[in-house]
Amino acid sequence: MDRFLHPASDLPHEGRIPPFDGAIAWLNSAPLTPSDLRGKVVAVNFCTYTCINWLRTLPYVRAWAERYAADGLVTIGVHTPEFSFEHDLGNVERALKQMQVVYPVMLDNHYAVWEAFSNHYWPALYLIDADGHIRHHRFGEGDYERSEMVIQRLLAEANGRDPALGLVSVDPDGPEAPADWDHLRSPETYLGYRQATNFASRTDIAPDLPTTYDVPTALALNEWALSGEWTVGGDAAVVNAPSGRVAFRFHARDVHLVMAPGTADVPARFRVFIEGRPPGSDGGGDVDNEGSGSLDEPRMYQLIRQPGAIDDRLFEIEFLDRGAEAFAFTFG
Repeated sequence: MDRFLHPASDLPHEGRIPPFDGAIAWLNSAPLTPSDLRGKVVAVNFCTYTCINWLRTLPYVRAWAERYAADGLVTIGVHTPEFSFEHDLGNVERALKQMQVVYPVMLDNHYAVWEAFSNHYWPALYLIDADGHIRHHRFGEGDYERSEMVIQRLLAEANGRDPALGLVSVDPDGPEAPADWDHLRSPETYLGYRQATNFASRTDIAPDLPTTYDVPTALALNEWALSGEWTVGGDAAVVNAPSGRVAFRFHARDVHLVMAPGTADVPARFRVFIEGRPPGSDGGGDVDNEGSGSLDEPRMYQLIRQPGAIDDRLFEIEFLDRGAEAFAFTFG
């Protein structure tokens, strides 16, 4: 095959794999060290479980981990949390189990491994040869064919033979499906005041103070607003009374919202609307046709997936119970 005409020696050397010191726990494995991995090709994948960009790469990482393990590939996840609830071992363990992540994952709650790699991105992929040298990196989504070809070249170098020919084929669905990039015009948007942008309620955000907000008559594209009584903290907006709403004018196929229930083990009910109506067939995987859903664990919720034409539309979510926390919108 043409991809094996160029030996792995042509790949750059980007430094040695740094230590994993500072990881607070490991899932799916006893703790590993770089010395444990000598002789193996290693794929190090930085993630955080609510990140839509990482979720859309996960089908490929899972497939590589399964296909090339017998050839000597060790896949390691580095879970470096973005939101406070992602520091919780139980939350991470439950989420990764639901996502069928069975390869080793270290919990990097203090960003020690993140900083050792000088990493700045979710997701980030580093490919390391059998002698412990970083030979390739990829930040963000895409370029899956090239990454897999590098894996194959490094395995061929380590083993003196080519691994199985061909590239993996994946058919992702739900949140793992690729974004509709041709129609994606809405950016990730945080609701906590530290990173909030495009807030359009007629009352300015009052940091950490219970405040009553309302939605203006019209929202421009990518503006958002609150209605009802909310406390906007640094990371999230918390609804203080039933019927609080968030409105967002968006342009995308999918709408996701990272949320957490305010009281442990007490689900918070919600409803979503597009242009003031239940979503019907435009509803995402976490709502029914009437737009109803239940916030029962901290994670990213898929609220809208439109099968038809994409245009600027008004999205609203109404919380029927107090205490729910809304962290960030993402789109696809």
